[in-house]
Amino acid sequence: MKELIAIGGGLAGCEAAWQAATQGVNVLLLEMRPERMTEAHKTSSLSELVCSNSLRSKEIITGPGLLKMEMEIADSLIMKAAKESEVSAGSALAVDRNIFSEFITMAVESHPNIRVVRKEITELPDTIAIIATGPLTSNAMADSIKSVIGEGHLHFYDAIAPIIDAGSIDHSKVYFSSRYGKGGDDYVNCPMTRDEYNQFYDALMEADTVSARDFEDIKVFEGCMPVEVMGKRGRNTLVFGPLKPVGLPDPRTGKIPYAVVQLRPENKEKTAYNMVGFQTRLKWPEQKRVFRMIPGLENAEFMRFGSIHRNTFINSPRHLNADLTLKEKNNIYLAGQITGVEGYIESTAIGLIAGINAARRILGKEIVYPPRESAHGSLIAHITESDPEHFQPSNINFGLMQVNEDILKMRDKRLRRQRLAEIALKEWTEYINKIKGEAKDLCQTKD
Repeated sequence: MKELIAIGGGLAGCEAAWQAATQGVNVLLLEMRPERMTEAHKTSSLSELVCSNSLRSKEIITGPGLLKMEMEIADSLIMKAAKESEVSAGSALAVDRNIFSEFITMAVESHPNIRVVRKEITELPDTIAIIATGPLTSNAMADSIKSVIGEGHLHFYDAIAPIIDAGSIDHSKVYFSSRYGKGGDDYVNCPMTRDEYNQFYDALMEADTVSARDFEDIKVFEGCMPVEVMGKRGRNTLVFGPLKPVGLPDPRTGKIPYAVVQLRPENKEKTAYNMVGFQTRLKWPEQKRVFRMIPGLENAEFMRFGSIHRNTFINSPRHLNADLTLKEKNNIYLAGQITGVEGYIESTAIGLIAGINAARRILGKEIVYPPRESAHGSLIAHITESDPEHFQPSNINFGLMQVNEDILKMRDKRLRRQRLAEIALKEWTEYINKIKGEAKDLCQTKD
């Protein structure tokens, strides 16, 4: 049997390798770190999380919640790791990033069907391979892909939020609570009066930012907008965005503050906190100056400053088939953010499907496409069926889901989403059962 090559040891690459290996396929997983590091990664661990430590909502009536439920049904490695490393974060699924990546590294390296080699690959292979090199694809690999698809990559800039040392927070000025009380008192909340917010806003708008080096056309993804870029849309934009105070009454006064900055636990010990929604490209001294204006953070110690880096993705509707192979070189599967999905779980989901599809091809089985009604199928439809002239990365959301007329007639949005989730999970479960059933039959035949 041929060995499947998976290039890239991030979320998508590890999930793809795991899914293929559990079907009985031998996988060679190639990761260039630590031989060659990226501008954002700090360790050599597989699936290192370089941005937020949140995998977003756990609620089934949200796109992320539904997608994660589908991944659990498919025995996703990334979801196993998330459950093992979960930290309290209200209705969101947040993880201790060190435990998370260590769990995945150990699981992948110990799997009997997966062989991990640390080596940079600069050209597309001629055998069946999954390219999951992520948004920080090396220049050499990017050039190899470009030589096949015949055009340059699209790109946008992704920003990272700062991490605060828990011991440096002034607890006399903050309070613990989750929005609407969901999940317990998991977040540190820094309340702001109107005057405090206005002073903070003015300082933020005047602060000096890092230039995009050689890139003049700065494109930022809406779902990961730098806080200063969002603020330029209007004085109160942040109050209706990441600093939204709704559902966060201050227990000391019983009143809703004018604005609230939330800090989410970064690890299980809660020794570090992530500034929620504070992705930024401010220069480091400016981050200290401006963010220390937030009540409770006057003496904040920054364990990691916010930063900005370029994300690379291809025009997938123009170049990807529905099975995630390149139209120009159909032995190559693409997975993860390079396909034009945005977010940890979305990248993982595309890796999951790429792993299943590539494995079935090696095993000589027909491709079974994920149901369009599912969250996975909806993501694939977005990256393969969108208008190539206006294609942009997207998170999973119910706007991508296939809706029939009966559901459209439902006035209650919550009930409508519940019905869509029910249909999605039913169709997805049947799809996964078929995949698993055939994989089990194959293993029994081998025995």
